[in-house]
Amino acid sequence: MQEPDEQISIDVIETIADVTGTDPLTMEPPLYEVVDTDALDALYESGATATVEFEYDGHSVVVDGDGTVTVDGAGGA
Repeated sequence: MQEPDEQISIDVIETIADVTGTDPLTMEPPLYEVVDTDALDALYESGATATVEFEYDGHSVVVDGDGTVTVDGAGGA
């Protein structure tokens, strides 16, 4: 779940990296090329309870309204 002082996009990157066994600094393509990370961060910082779903490098990524990030059914941050 997202911490109040942390950007949701960081949680997404860390969760994808954990599930795929990839270094977050070398992920290809960078997350910002797949989803607008600024908009994603702004959405969750505003307190919205929306669920966002997108595909990243063949993986299904879901960000729930409470900030929980799931990749291919594996819970993470």
